[in-house]
Amino acid sequence: MRVTFLGTGSAMPVADRVQTGLLVEAAPGDRAPLLVDCGAGVLHRLSQTDPGYEAASTVLLTHHHLDHVADLLPLVKARWLAGEDHLEVVGPPGTKALVDDLLDVGAYEYLDGRVDLRVREVHDGADFEVAGLDVQAKETRHSKRGFAYRFSDRGGDEDGPGGTTGDESGGTAGDESGGDGSGRDGFVFSGDSEAFAGLASFADGAKVLAHDCSFPDEVDVDNHPTPTQLGEALAGTDVGRVYLTHLYPHTDGRHDEMLESVGRRFDGDVRFAKDGLRFEV
Repeated sequence: MRVTFLGTGSAMPVADRVQTGLLVEAAPGDRAPLLVDCGAGVLHRLSQTDPGYEAASTVLLTHHHLDHVADLLPLVKARWLAGEDHLEVVGPPGTKALVDDLLDVGAYEYLDGRVDLRVREVHDGADFEVAGLDVQAKETRHSKRGFAYRFSDRGGDEDGPGGTTGDESGGTAGDESGGDGSGRDGFVFSGDSEAFAGLASFADGAKVLAHDCSFPDEVDVDNHPTPTQLGEALAGTDVGRVYLTHLYPHTDGRHDEMLESVGRRFDGDVRFAKDGLRFEV
């Protein structure tokens, strides 16, 4: 499995981070990869990858906030213009209504029917297959209902180490090894969520966890965790590596202290995600 961070930012723009989006490939070079979330700027980032937006025929949504769905209609239009004839959108309850409402906006009604657009809704605790991956859903704690997801290859071998470092093709941040041969398996993405014990247990034993860590400690915030809260939730879990993502401008220049805060309770490999960073699991 190969994961590329397309967007690691938030609803408040910064120059080097677009809104949330991940590309998950069952194997490097997969010609039917999974796009997880589709915030503003993600379509442009996706166009810079191999396989590109033409191959991304499935979108999995964590929740329906604008910074996670803003490029959904632009993706539909880009695929139509590129001659691609279908797109599947998978997500929490309400995803069908979201897609219908977007296409019902008068200025965009012409997109309705341009591609075979199919919607599938999943539920808390669901185990399902999408884009060649086995996926589990876990309900999060956020201001809008949503899910974290745990991904594993269908019948794949996840015991080996991850990819190599230093290859910057397909992403501005380059590749990083995502595995350690320890018997951990899978990749977990929190979506937007507070840090809590149930979500930490859901990620226990994963090779890689990408978790919302939107603000430094002194910001009083609901629906997102601070570094200290994240470290407390992850304490005692066995996760090979944690990437901090969904970063607001408040985190700029604060990375070292944020890593220190997480590390006071969680004794593991914690790093900051960045747009274009890619790893293999």
